[in-house]
Amino acid sequence: MRPLACFTYLSNNQSNVLTDDAGALRLLKLMQLADSALPIGSAAHSFGLETLVAEERLTVDALPEFLRDYLAETGTVDAAFCRAAYRLAGTDDELTARWLALTQRFSARKPAHESRTASLTLGRRMMQLFLALENARDPGAEAHYSMAFGYVGGTLEVSELLTAAAYLQQTAAGLVSACQRLLPLGQQHATQLLWELKPAILAIARVADLPADAQSFTPLVDMASMRHVELRTRLFVS
Repeated sequence: MRPLACFTYLSNNQSNVLTDDAGALRLLKLMQLADSALPIGSAAHSFGLETLVAEERLTVDALPEFLRDYLAETGTVDAAFCRAAYRLAGTDDELTARWLALTQRFSARKPAHESRTASLTLGRRMMQLFLALENARDPGAEAHYSMAFGYVGGTLEVSELLTAAAYLQQTAAGLVSACQRLLPLGQQHATQLLWELKPAILAIARVADLPADAQSFTPLVDMASMRHVELRTRLFVS
């Protein structure tokens, strides 16, 4: 599929998000905020991967399957809350109360303290940065990272599906980047991993719709995140 056709396919209303300068500008803004170089500290977090590598439970050969499974489980939940936050961006009634309730529901799905705290920290920094850059309404409560990303996409009026897919792409890129620092994973291999994850990312963004239905079962990753604080040498905060 040609690149331009991909954007048509991803759009909620089947119209091209690049048909006018305003739509292109909104997409460029979202792309900047999805960049791994965004100064919110995402590069400091491995979300339990450092523990898995230290315990020799995660290797380069196992990465393709691990990343697909991670996105299918954790990514589905994250994308569902990303899309829910996207929809709240267009509401005015009781935004803060509804936002806080969504945050609390999401926190309950993150049993590992380190990963939960990391998600809230990145979400807070993302919202602070976005509100400083754009004249947008402040939800007035804490936000998990995927929720903040969804709110940004909704405020910028980029399509909901494209926003969720962009978030998952950023998640995958962050995990691969962490693995490059933890494992003998070269640039070309890392690029190939991300390239091959694109169909899975799009499929997950499509099915992750309602937060109430979003569940995941990742005990190995959750326990690894909980044990991260016990590592003798650490490169990452989480």
